[in-house]
Amino acid sequence: MTAFSYQLYSSRNFPPLSDTLKMLAELGYAQAEGFGGIYGDDAALAELERGLKANGLAMPTGHFSFDMCRDNSARVLGIAKAIGMKGVIVPYIMPDQRPKDAAGWRDYGASLAKVGQPYWDAGLFFGYHNHDFEFVPTATGELPIDLILGADDRLVLEFDVAWAVRAKADPLDTIRKYGSRIRAAHVKDIAPAGENKDEDGWADIGDGIVDWKAIMPALREAGCEYFVVEHDNPKDHHRFASRSIAAARKL
Repeated sequence: MTAFSYQLYSSRNFPPLSDTLKMLAELGYAQAEGFGGIYGDDAALAELERGLKANGLAMPTGHFSFDMCRDNSARVLGIAKAIGMKGVIVPYIMPDQRPKDAAGWRDYGASLAKVGQPYWDAGLFFGYHNHDFEFVPTATGELPIDLILGADDRLVLEFDVAWAVRAKADPLDTIRKYGSRIRAAHVKDIAPAGENKDEDGWADIGDGIVDWKAIMPALREAGCEYFVVEHDNPKDHHRFASRSIAAARKL
């Protein structure tokens, strides 16, 4: 049976963290994925370590900003070692920092690969998590996601399937193209058109339009190791977490 992880960003609006970790363990999650400020200072990191250990949860993957990975690799590596992470993922590019053309995306991919070297040297996998804009063709018809990943075969993809679907991409094409380079995937769902506007149009797993019955087996066959349940803005994180793991276990 697949051991599901949970992106803690989904519960950022429902403190405290200790209660969230307890909830995840009770619902049967085996792992959690960290993000940004959740690592915070040494006190926050210690709290996170205690919470994971107390609830029998692992944290094999974590999101860290490009700038932090570039400018403070010692800190990132220290966090990864303390938590027992296997991989470090850069999750996002702010709109004002996004390249404007194909050449810019190639350069970004090259910069990402350069930043990744200390993490590869430490035996971690390192790569990028997509949203929708990486699947919007440039003026030359190339996809930013291809230009990023084309910079270095060691860069992995944490494939956020639902964001790709929002960009009208076919997730199965991406899975076929990148295969085992997809080390992790975000398992999330999109509400039918016009629904769940108060949750930014996202849905609990199984209640939306994403064809997970076809996508999940394809990810497994490709060698994806980590399946991270996520909702960008749930009104009730317990409802989302409980319904989603129940649905995901049936896939």
